[in-house]
Amino acid sequence: MPPSDAPTDAPAHGNPPEAAPVRKRPKQGERRAQILQALATMLEQPGAERITTAALAARLSVSEAALYRHFASKAQMFEALIDFIETTLFGLINQITERDPAGNAQAAHIVAMVLQFGEKNPGMTRVMVGDALVFENERLQQRMNLLFDKLEAALRQSLRGLPQDADRAESATPTADAQVAASVLTAFMVGRLQRFARSGFRRVPTEVLEPALARML
Repeated sequence: MPPSDAPTDAPAHGNPPEAAPVRKRPKQGERRAQILQALATMLEQPGAERITTAALAARLSVSEAALYRHFASKAQMFEALIDFIETTLFGLINQITERDPAGNAQAAHIVAMVLQFGEKNPGMTRVMVGDALVFENERLQQRMNLLFDKLEAALRQSLRGLPQDADRAESATPTADAQVAASVLTAFMVGRLQRFARSGFRRVPTEVLEPALARML
């Protein structure tokens, strides 16, 4: 018999105590993606105020220090979102220019793609039009301005010299015409995205898009 002072709470033979579940920590890339996804989701709230790192950390149920292990600052988080926007848009533009011949149709497809991207990603739209960048680092707005300059350059390239467009082909200044048209289309994109963001995402940017593009082109 076991001694009388043997512990009475010892586990029964054949039934070892259950190990506590080990919480799997996300990999660094996964955590970065989670942070950016949470930021983009918070930006999708119509009329959302300036997002603080404290609010972002609370949404993810982590400390602010945990955020700074992956991003040195909130500005760096926004830069990562801008990188995503730029990479996505110009990757799709490359596909369009490889598939479609240069001309009005190609330019129209580029404009439609940008507006469709904004419609599907409302939080990103607020970054694109600068609403989410108010009171943030000035270089973020400069980067978005540069992105639209690049979009205008892509449209200008699409519209420059259109042999399938008799009017433009006969123009004495096809390059100047392309510059004007690209500028108008870029302003149209910016305006549609701004209206979408400032209407609380009610006025979709692709509203009556085909007739509008047909009128401009």
